[in-house]
Amino acid sequence: MIRIGNASGFYGDRFTAWREMLDGGDLDVLTGDYLAELTMLILGRDRARDPALGYAKTFLRQLDGTLGAALDKGVKLVTNAGGLHPAGLAQAIKNLAEERGHKPRIGYVEGDALLRPDALTANAYLGAFGIAACLDAGADIVVTGRVTDAALVIGPAAAHYGWARDDFDALAGATVAGHVIECGAQATGGNFSFFTELPDGAHRPGFPIAEIAEDGSSVITKHPGTGGAVTVETVTAQLLYEIDSPAYLGPDVVTRLDTVNLRQQGPDRVTITGVRGAPPPPTLKVGVANLGGFRNTMTFVLCGLDIEAKAALVRGQLENAVGKEGLEFTLARTDHPDAVDTEAASALLHVHLKDQDPKRAGRAFSAAAVELALASYPGCTLTTPPGDATPFGVFTADTVSQDGVNHTAVLPDGQRVTIRPPVRTATWQPVPQHPNAPGQPGPTTRAPLGRLLGARSGDKGGDANLGVWARTDAAADWLLSALTTDRLKELLPETAPLTVERHELPNLRAVNFVIRGLLGEGVAASTRFDPQGKALGELLRARVAEVPTVLLEDGAAT
Repeated sequence: MIRIGNASGFYGDRFTAWREMLDGGDLDVLTGDYLAELTMLILGRDRARDPALGYAKTFLRQLDGTLGAALDKGVKLVTNAGGLHPAGLAQAIKNLAEERGHKPRIGYVEGDALLRPDALTANAYLGAFGIAACLDAGADIVVTGRVTDAALVIGPAAAHYGWARDDFDALAGATVAGHVIECGAQATGGNFSFFTELPDGAHRPGFPIAEIAEDGSSVITKHPGTGGAVTVETVTAQLLYEIDSPAYLGPDVVTRLDTVNLRQQGPDRVTITGVRGAPPPPTLKVGVANLGGFRNTMTFVLCGLDIEAKAALVRGQLENAVGKEGLEFTLARTDHPDAVDTEAASALLHVHLKDQDPKRAGRAFSAAAVELALASYPGCTLTTPPGDATPFGVFTADTVSQDGVNHTAVLPDGQRVTIRPPVRTATWQPVPQHPNAPGQPGPTTRAPLGRLLGARSGDKGGDANLGVWARTDAAADWLLSALTTDRLKELLPETAPLTVERHELPNLRAVNFVIRGLLGEGVAASTRFDPQGKALGELLRARVAEVPTVLLEDGAAT
């Protein structure tokens, strides 16, 4: 097997993870994922200020302390930290290595950048075979721009085993392994619904490793002695993160997530088998980031009685002062009746203003809010000082033909190799699902859904995904029939006016919901309290509902 570890799930992840993974045990490849949608916006602004930038600078600092160890141990490093300027990061790595007396062979992948009118950044999600070409040519380090997150794992596996472009089952298996480890500690107990059951309470979970076999099957594990745990449920949670339909579309393969089988092989070892793949779509996803304007937020504390009337007074006063356009008001009823201290008796009124004019969204707005301090509701106070507006970004998804990009591997010797698009493609459409009507459950008990169900949620642009899994077969039967789209909208009223898609994953005892438009324009544009939908799953688990009493009694809630 090829052992591929991960040391970064986002730009800002644990700085020491690269050293921890290299020192913790044997690896063949160590990967690092840095490119969330928000990161592309950040790098785009960096590049706008200085064309020599556009890559994740943190990776260079992490590499400074680990390059020698990686070369000594023969561990290949593969990362998308190249962002918008993979050639620039490759050169920076070369310069750093020369300063430290090392001579790594460096390859990089480019061709994802596209020209789009008025876009800050526009990048196609490339596949894995550019990475494979660099490794086949002897690269010690491979730097990419925007590739799919899983490509960082698929590429090394494809190079190691010599997979062809139509080895779809193997590629799909590696895609699943890559998706599991791409977000770092989320596969080992980070952000896990049942974190209190982990050996160390998820105090400092280790980073994951995928041992991938020639047929694409894998074992997910971690280095001995590191925190957290690798269980069927921690792997399930990550599999449900930021997915769409069971047909998981990628540039190299469509992975059938409904064919995934998980099994606990031993302590901190979960096998992934049975994954089936199919030809990829004829198009690539394109992520487009733009500056959406400027925003500012002021928060008022409303204490005691007449909360709604106090909020209405502030609303009228601010609309008169700065105009209604772009203003958003969110009243968080955090107050408790008959409270004995100010904080417990207070609600929070969050007021947001978005505008193309930084002056109107800046001091004109924040000063108008502060000016109400002695001329508004009784007890008027704010938690925010007056300040300038900050720019915010928006994200949209587009597509481009597979042959509409110049996917290029730049080998360590400087040779440029064109990576041809796949010969076999197929068009995929989501299949509507209609769950079976729930049977008669017998006696029910009102309880938080989290007694029976785990959840993991996240963002894809302006959409949110919410994956929910059951802990036993009996609870899964109830989940798959009872948690319909209509029932979800009842439990989470903010989703009621939105388009919600529902997809069942029986092998995982799970169902995945895609909630279109919940997060507005995506990236940093949402003024929702949970702007990236990360806590949506925990909100659902906290809702109290009628659940079959037998499930609470027969171990389904353990």
